[in-house]
Formats: sequence, C-alpha cells, structure tokens
Amino acid sequence: MNGWVRPAVAELIGAYGLIFMGAGSIIVTGGKELIVIAFAHGLAIGLAVLALGKFSGGHFNPAVTLGFLATRKIGLQMAVVYIVAQLLGGVLAGFSLVYFFPVEAVVAAKLGNPELAPGLPVANGIFIEMVLTFFLVLVIFGTAVDPRGPNLIAGFAIGLTITMDILAGGPLTGAAMNPARAFGTAVPVGLFQNHLVYWIGPIVGGVFAALLYDVLFMEKQQA
Repeated sequence: MNGWVRPAVAELIGAYGLIFMGAGSIIVTGGKELIVIAFAHGLAIGLAVLALGKFSGGHFNPAVTLGFLATRKIGLQMAVVYIVAQLLGGVLAGFSLVYFFPVEAVVAAKLGNPELAPGLPVANGIFIEMVLTFFLVLVIFGTAVDPRGPNLIAGFAIGLTITMDILAGGPLTGAAMNPARAFGTAVPVGLFQNHLVYWIGPIVGGVFAALLYDVLFMEKQQA
C-alpha cells in the first residue's frame, strides 16, 4: 500500500471519531453536561491513539502535526497529508451529525461548535487555547514520542489530558485544542465567528510545547 495512504486514513478516522463523539456529546446533552462532554472527547482521542497510533502516530490534530513538523519528526509532505486528512475527517463528522442527529438538537447546540464565553476577549481565548494545547502536546511528547516515556499508557494519558483541558477551559472557549475540531463543526453550519482563535491558539501552544520538550527534555543520541 502506498506509504501515505495508511497513515492518512488512520488520521481521517481518528479525527472523524473525535468530532463525531465529542460534538455528538454536546448535542445530546444540550451542552449542559461538562463532565460527560469532557470524557466523550477524552475517550475518543485516547481510544483512537491506542487503536490507530501504530499507523500514523495518532496526531488527529493539525496543531500536533505542526509540533512534529517543527521538531523534524515528520516531513513537510507527510504533514500536509496528515492535516488534509484531519480536516476532511472533521468535516465528514460534522456533516454526519447534521444529517443523522435530531435537527432540533443540532440547531440548539449549534452542532457542538466551540464558542467563546460571552464577554471573553479574543486575545484571552487565544491564550486559553494555547495553554490547553500546550499541555496536550507536552503529554503527547512525554508519553508517546519520548522513548523513555510509558508508551503503553500514552492513549490514556492523552485522553485524560483532553478531559482535564475541557473541564478547565470548556466553559470559556469550548476547549477545542484542535483546528480540525473547530473546522469540522464550523463548515456544515457556517459558524466561523472568532474561528482564528481555534487555529492560532492551538498551533502556537502545540508548536511551543513540542519545541520545548524536544530541546529541554528529549534525550539526544550521541554522535
């Protein structure tokens, strides 16, 4: 099989699962059960990493992929393939939710689209998304990338970080931490208000965490 097909499909499926399960949990709870929503996102990512991480590394997030690109753990061409697959998976999940979930629930929850809390400035939203994604990527590098890390529990650690982040930041920004998560639910319903928050914050936080871990904590092989 072509070298990029298997990881691309893995990334598409993982992103699809995250958006379908995560945004779906917002729709079915009306966005009122933060713990349920947090665990739905966390479980979706954790299980996807365990099931598909062996094929693609389990990014499922453009911010994570750009962190890998910044630290030269993935090439530019493959990074583009990953990001396209992630965004496509997110959009497919968004349209699936539109067509298969009750219309009234979808409209009431705005398809689970992440939004800033009323009165929260855009700059604050960017900072919050940056911090949330920083810790997510830091955990990914510490458990799944660093060969000294406990790789067997990487999926659980990553999933729990998503859960933690949503419990802390969900009421403020929706805690997307992932451009594909925001993009997937924005496209079907055309909700792009403050959309750059969910690109700038996660990308800056993810790349910063990746570079910090790679430079400061990663054990370098002796020449």
